[in-house]
Amino acid sequence: MNQFLIHLIMWISFGIFFLFPYVFEFRRIPEGIPVRFLSMIVLFYINYFLLVPKILLKRTTLTYVLVCLLLITVTGLFINLKYPPNASRLIEYCAKPHYPSEFPNPYLGSVNRLRSNPVFNQLVIMTILSAPFFASALLRVYIEWRKNEDLRKIVENEKTNSELQFLKTQLNPHFLFNSLNAIYSLSAKNSKDSSEAIINLSELMRYMLYEANKNLVPLRKELEYIKNYVKLQRLRLSDSINVKLKISGDDRHKVIPPLLFISFIENAFKYGTDYEGRTYVKINLSIENGSIHFKVENKIGPYRKQKDSSGVGLENVKNRLKLLYPESHELKVENNGETYTVVLNLYL
Repeated sequence: MNQFLIHLIMWISFGIFFLFPYVFEFRRIPEGIPVRFLSMIVLFYINYFLLVPKILLKRTTLTYVLVCLLLITVTGLFINLKYPPNASRLIEYCAKPHYPSEFPNPYLGSVNRLRSNPVFNQLVIMTILSAPFFASALLRVYIEWRKNEDLRKIVENEKTNSELQFLKTQLNPHFLFNSLNAIYSLSAKNSKDSSEAIINLSELMRYMLYEANKNLVPLRKELEYIKNYVKLQRLRLSDSINVKLKISGDDRHKVIPPLLFISFIENAFKYGTDYEGRTYVKINLSIENGSIHFKVENKIGPYRKQKDSSGVGLENVKNRLKLLYPESHELKVENNGETYTVVLNLYL
């Protein structure tokens, strides 16, 4: 709700509270009422704009309490001396209906004593002034909390976005190096497939340059990207008969963060070749109404990555999944010594 509207409703409520007894009984509003009301407004905004942000929110609670008591006491003394309140009228009013006029009211003696007691009158004034003072403290603390909470969310979002961008910039060179190695293998063999591989790589790079920098891309384009990558790998392999790619389901009207699956596929091709140069990689991706089920499986070949070689792609995609789908993904990795399997379920 707009702050101006909150303040307006609050002061209208306070005004009704103060004026209702006089309006209800058709009595003249005492001269001191506007002064008290104005004092409440002044104290409210002194507390709201000065005391709470400058003292209370800086962890000096005792100082804040002492300053508040001093302000309320001094203001109450001024009002009490200038416009003494008829503090006992409410007690007299409440007691009067219970006794017929022919009987004396036993409360009137106490009421008259209260009228002449300046300490009681001072306490009444201080109590009245404390109400808006307390309300202003609550309102300002709440507004500051909301402001800090909004700022925290903005900082978290910026942090998440910067982390995702950093992970993408790491992933792209990693993929490029692997693809260039594939084309180099073809050119070293003087393969007639070199030109087709270069065309495939250009399509892959076009996707990475113009699509992968977006937060979300059409699922259809991501699948085309995977198909082009698998096609490029088949061109460079001497035996690709056991490279299988199966995609099923309706990809229309679905979007996904780019480059989520490619690192797992890269990893499968990198480590899925045996001593005889045969590659065993099976990729299944099924699309259902609200989910994507991805599975990639490869035989573990003799090639082992060195300790300091980059598993950058795999680590990056795991981190991205944690950031993008914190509570809506399942990732399982199994290694039985012969087969390496990754199963990823995304709930869109």
